[in-house]
Amino acid sequence: MTSSTRFYLRLMFITLVLLTSFSLRAADSHTKTIKVLLSDHTRWIELDAKLEAVKAATVSAQTSGRVLSLHYDVNDIVPHGAPLLEITSKEQGAALAAAEAELAKAIAQDTQAQLTRQRYAALFPQGAISQGNMDEAIAQAKSAEQAVSAANANIVRANESLTYTSVSAPFSGIVTHRYVEEGETVSPGQALLSGFSLSQMRAVTQVPQRYIDALKQQPEFAITLNDGRNFQSDKLTIFTFADPQSHSYKVRILLPKGEANLMPGMWAKAKFKAGVTRSITLPKSALIERGELSAVYRQLGERFVLNQVRVGKTDSHNVEILSGLDEGDTVALDAYQVLLSQQSK
Repeated sequence: MTSSTRFYLRLMFITLVLLTSFSLRAADSHTKTIKVLLSDHTRWIELDAKLEAVKAATVSAQTSGRVLSLHYDVNDIVPHGAPLLEITSKEQGAALAAAEAELAKAIAQDTQAQLTRQRYAALFPQGAISQGNMDEAIAQAKSAEQAVSAANANIVRANESLTYTSVSAPFSGIVTHRYVEEGETVSPGQALLSGFSLSQMRAVTQVPQRYIDALKQQPEFAITLNDGRNFQSDKLTIFTFADPQSHSYKVRILLPKGEANLMPGMWAKAKFKAGVTRSITLPKSALIERGELSAVYRQLGERFVLNQVRVGKTDSHNVEILSGLDEGDTVALDAYQVLLSQQSK
C-alpha cells in the first residue's frame, strides 16, 4: 500500500469520525453492548525451534585395513548391531594367531616353572638344594605366571582388533553420510559413516536473555509442528551460558519417544509462559476496520461515537485492545450493525 493510499484512508476515516461524532444518534434499543473490562491473560513467548535427533553419531575406524564391502548406503534404515561395512582382517587374524602361540608357550613355561619350584621345595629341607637355587626357582615360577597373564591380555587385544574389522551400528537409525568407498584403505580414527536414531527427537531453540528468568520459573514448553501436532514438555536442558553474538540461551526440549514422522531439520513453534498481563479483550464483532485503521462504537450518553483503537494480538474470536479504551467504557457488540443502522436513517 502506497503512502498516498494510506493518506486517503486516514482522511476518509477522520471524516467518518467527525460526521458520526456529531450526527450519530443511539442505535435501536435492541442494540447489544458490552462493558470494557481489564482481565488477566497469560503472556506467551513464541519462538522458532528446529528438531534434532537425540542420538546421532559418526562411526570411525578403530583399526587399519582396506574396505572390503559396504552393506548400507545413505538414506538406508539400519537395525541396531547390524554390520555396516567389512575391513580386511588378514593382519588382525595373524596377530591373533601369534598371540595364541605366545599364550601356549607361556603356559608351557609356567607349567615347567611351577613343577621345578615344587621339586625344589621338597628337596630344600633335606639340604639337597641351596638357598640361592630355591629363591631362583620361586622367582622363575612367579615370572612364568605373569607371562601367562600378559599372553592372555595379548589375546584379548588381538581379538578386539579382529572384531574392529566388522563395523556395527551403535543404534538403529538412518545413514546420513558415507565417507569411504569400497577398496579404500582406512586408518584408526578415520570417519566411515554418519547417522541418527529415529527413536526420539528434541526441539532446539534460542531464548532471549530478557525471558530466561521467566522460563526458569515455569520450565515448560508447548511445541507446535507444521502439520498441526502439539506436544507439551517440561524436560528441558537450559544452557548455563549465553551466546556471545546473539545474547540468547540455547534450550533443548525433549519430545516424546516413538513419535512418528519426526525428522531432524524440521521447523516448529515453541512457546512458554512469561507471566500474566492485564489487558482489554473484545469480541472481533465489536471492531470495525478501514484499511489500516481500527475502531469501535463507544456509547456516549444516548449516541454511539466511532472511537479509534490500537489492536494487539488476535485469535479466531477475540482481539486485544492496546489503547483507545478505558475500563468501564461501553461499546457496541456488533459494530457493523450499528454502522448499517445509522446509514439507513
